[in-house]
Amino acid sequence: MCGIVGFIGHKHDAKDVVLNGLTKLEYRGYDSAGISLFNPKFRSFDIYKDFGRVAKLKELTKDAMISNVGIGHTRWATHGKVTKENAHPHYSQSKRFIIVHNGVIENHEELKAQYLANALFYSETDTEVIAQLIESFSETLSVENAILTTLKLLEGSYALLVIDTESPNTIFAAKNKSPLVLGQSEDGVTIASDLMALVGYSEKYIALADHTFVRCEADNVTMYNLNHEILPTSFLDIDLDEADADMGEYQHYMLKEIYEQPSVVRRIVQNYFEDGDIKISKQVLKDIKNSDRIYILAAGTSMHAGYVGKYILEELVEIPVEVHIASEFAYHTPLLTEKPFFLMISQSGETADLRACLMKTKKMNYKTLTVTNVKTSTLARESNYFLELFAGPEIAVASTKAYVAQIGVLAVLAYALSEQSFDLKKALTDVALSIEDFLSSQDVSSIVHKIITKRNCFYIGRTIDYYTALEAALKLKEISYIQTEGFAAGELKHGTIALIEEGTPVVALISNKEISSNTRSNLNEVIARGASTIKISMKKTSHKDDDIILKDVHPLLTPMVMVVPTQLFAYYAALERGLDIDKPRNLAKSVTVE
Repeated sequence: MCGIVGFIGHKHDAKDVVLNGLTKLEYRGYDSAGISLFNPKFRSFDIYKDFGRVAKLKELTKDAMISNVGIGHTRWATHGKVTKENAHPHYSQSKRFIIVHNGVIENHEELKAQYLANALFYSETDTEVIAQLIESFSETLSVENAILTTLKLLEGSYALLVIDTESPNTIFAAKNKSPLVLGQSEDGVTIASDLMALVGYSEKYIALADHTFVRCEADNVTMYNLNHEILPTSFLDIDLDEADADMGEYQHYMLKEIYEQPSVVRRIVQNYFEDGDIKISKQVLKDIKNSDRIYILAAGTSMHAGYVGKYILEELVEIPVEVHIASEFAYHTPLLTEKPFFLMISQSGETADLRACLMKTKKMNYKTLTVTNVKTSTLARESNYFLELFAGPEIAVASTKAYVAQIGVLAVLAYALSEQSFDLKKALTDVALSIEDFLSSQDVSSIVHKIITKRNCFYIGRTIDYYTALEAALKLKEISYIQTEGFAAGELKHGTIALIEEGTPVVALISNKEISSNTRSNLNEVIARGASTIKISMKKTSHKDDDIILKDVHPLLTPMVMVVPTQLFAYYAALERGLDIDKPRNLAKSVTVE
């Protein structure tokens, strides 16, 4: 959620750096955008902001002067409505201090009452409290100490950029819980909430730790803790390429990422298999084997991958596995076994609910493993262990290739823990070939046009197909806004069948040969009540009149293949409705607030 980009330097125009960076971060989800740029003619800072897309911001700033300093933000509303006034940047009462902020300040009302009773506020946001506090403290303290004093009072999360208009050659930054990375090159310093925004402008970067305060000048970066003590800096090389985030020949990022899935699966094989061995730390395997239960914590699409992971782990490793919603686990932890091991799944590695879970489990001295697509993320750095998805940048808000990668990596982990005789490397290669065959040979747009036309839709499946039904339903509802539910097929007759009307779309997922007849029987029940049906099956479970038949893969890996047609169902349903496919309303790619 929300995006931050700041730049201070020499050769680049700050407007271009910030706007290009915010464009790269549009996938995170937002409803308004703003930028503040130094105006060298008047030696002041201009602010441009409004609700709507970054494209509107580009139009607003088309006549802005070339500048060497700027900060920008895309806002996903948490406090206050979606208005121009609530958009960032925000400023203090005298407008001396200008700030952009990601996160939530939980005690902002208390701070407002205690310190700012007489201050004039311009917005409804929690963020403005930060700017007002800094100005208030700056009356008796240096600017740096005013910011540090403010930071020590804040409860909650923040990634923060601050400009003192009286010192235009400096940007101050601070971080707690919300992600913030700092990039450096001979051209200047770029600060952003995602590494993608640094690509093309920085050669090296550092991911800021919690409770870090930074003073950024064009040629110098100094990092401090909140006691104003200097911290060491250790920069890493940026290994991303701008081409990774290019849409190429595709109309939308989502479609591109669906078609990238065979390559993602092959990349997993390439990175985790070497001369017959699996490249996973022996220590993490030992810690898992020594546990008496694995607890998978995740949210949304990652949780659905976790359910599939539970199925695979229990089948191959024979260790009990529980899957928990991260936002529930963080505040209502169930009774745990004596030797638990925690496996956290997050596409971004910045999911706030999971971060709360991680902090809780670390306090209890339990071992944790994060499976994520971003090796520089907070969860990857703070867990005991992490496994990378190798999916490459996923720009569309709706996750597709990262979901398939999550299942693939969980399968690799389960296989490494087991004593199985089948060849997982070949099995994953078969998955890539099966997805490739489907994408190159079958067009689902006509099925969508004919059947997925109502306000409601259902996906049904049994055993491992039920988990695919959950993910398929989420994908359709979040992209097309069709009310969609995923059900265990046998549960339909226990109440939900009352919702079936003439023409209601019901999609059946049939990959398990042992219970395929049961699912088909449930399908007949809804057909008898007027439903319009779609049948997706593997070749070994297929009937000649099935709508989509996929090449067979190992039974434990069928979800990696079965989900792909449903991703395209969501895509074409949204396309038919003329919706914003890559940036659906109200949603964010990286959910960094609880």
